[in-house]
Amino acid sequence: MNLIDQQKIRIGTCAWSFDDWRDAFYPPDLPNSQWLEFYANHLPAVEVDSTFYAVPAENTLRRWVEMTPAAFSFACKLSREITHTRRLRDCTAELTSFLRALEPIASKLQVILIQLPPSFAPKDGKPILRRFLRGLSRDFRFAIEFRHPGWHRPQFIHLLEKNHICWAWADTTPLNERNLAPFEFLPLTTDFLYLRLLGDYATKYDVDGEHVHRYAKLLWKREAAIESWSLKIERHLAEVCNVWAFASNHFEGFAPETCQRLARRLGFDLRLPSETRKPSSHQDRSQLDLQL
Repeated sequence: MNLIDQQKIRIGTCAWSFDDWRDAFYPPDLPNSQWLEFYANHLPAVEVDSTFYAVPAENTLRRWVEMTPAAFSFACKLSREITHTRRLRDCTAELTSFLRALEPIASKLQVILIQLPPSFAPKDGKPILRRFLRGLSRDFRFAIEFRHPGWHRPQFIHLLEKNHICWAWADTTPLNERNLAPFEFLPLTTDFLYLRLLGDYATKYDVDGEHVHRYAKLLWKREAAIESWSLKIERHLAEVCNVWAFASNHFEGFAPETCQRLARRLGFDLRLPSETRKPSSHQDRSQLDLQL
């Protein structure tokens, strides 16, 4: 892969604030308030999960911009009030408010992810989705994740193409099938790719709602999946301007290392903190900007 192709790809994790990463990724004495700055010196992008629940305060967002390198990128999940509570109905005011609240990070906000609930199906949702997509602002790039298989139809591919919306690719393969290459419905609907390596949700909580694992190291490798996804990315690189790939802890047990493994398979290196010395924050940012 040449340098130009590498520069199209941004790999990161689904969120960055995990207590389990202390010692494994973050220095044990590093305050939580400095985790994003530390993270951004090692990975070039992050998917923000917290905006699904509420957009952080304006001052918080401005700090995010200030503490990350110039080339660092954010992707943010759309509010659950819009996707899950209102289910895309009568939400013009909420959408406007959400987008306005994100203005402080507009310079680094690359994609907004519309994650639909599994119960949102075409039978009732098709006209609602059409109206919603027509009303989206052209000032932002959007990706949409369908979690009901009924959407896997050519007519919905055309709908996203018409509205320049990315069909998000998501891998939620069960753990007992992790050695199989994922077979998914994977249309390319706009000029960028958005991949989510989410893994098996059954690895997250037990019947009492307690965490099953400590996510501080690789717990189960998904070699076939990493290989398969990297080939899919490489196959489409010439057709797109950017690739955004985000890994969850539930995919292999430790999202930063999954990011590193995907990057290496794509032909470049993401050096994790355990492999690097700790230069000054200013030096680190300059290096990352040059690399990107």
